[in-house]
Amino acid sequence: MTVCPYWPEEGPALAAAAGDADIGLHLTLTDQAPLGAMPEFAPSGRLPPIGKVVRAGLLGRLPTAEIEAEIERQLEAFVAIWKRPPAHVDGHHHVHQLPGVRGALLSVLSRRGGPRPYLRSCHEPLSRALARGVAWKKALVISALGAGFARTAAAEGFAMNDGFSGAYDLGVGGQPLADLFARFVAHLGPRPLMMCHPGYSDTTLAGLDSMTAQRDAELAFLASDEWSKVLAAAGCVVAPFKAI
Repeated sequence: MTVCPYWPEEGPALAAAAGDADIGLHLTLTDQAPLGAMPEFAPSGRLPPIGKVVRAGLLGRLPTAEIEAEIERQLEAFVAIWKRPPAHVDGHHHVHQLPGVRGALLSVLSRRGGPRPYLRSCHEPLSRALARGVAWKKALVISALGAGFARTAAAEGFAMNDGFSGAYDLGVGGQPLADLFARFVAHLGPRPLMMCHPGYSDTTLAGLDSMTAQRDAELAFLASDEWSKVLAAAGCVVAPFKAI
């Protein structure tokens, strides 16, 4: 999230620790402060909440020129620190796939030239989401909003995952993460991507995002032997996109 004020400081540290991991841009068009003026989209200097962006996108009322300019700024901020383009691009709150945003994103990426990043497709067939039985209504809403993006991006030659899992109700406590993640690595597509949110929460994060303690819980689980056992039982390994 290059809109984060800590990106210039933390980006180089991430680069030093990245190894073979694919590091990409988490395009941000909700809740945070944009990198430049957006008088129509963010007149207060704060990006709108996701619900407002979804409604405006579905109604064809997003200011695409402002959004294109902000996408350019966020990409430039990434390259300024990382010294190369992002390996992939996705979106905070899956905003990259929304009508009005997806066209702007694909236009910017095509215009910039150079190595193309791969893109996150959130589209998932109904049968897979139902078979997992985890927050399937939420998964299907995310998938429906991403169907047009997947078709358009594929037609323009962008590489994407085929299979998306990891959506669950973050407000429901008590469900063991091992059970959830075992479902996330079942009923996979041929080129699957699993969403997760590991991290360290603190007061700074709490002021920026509503998801806090669950990030710590996911980090602890994903660093545990339990996660290794879940992967082994499913016959899966964690790999960069280029390996699949």
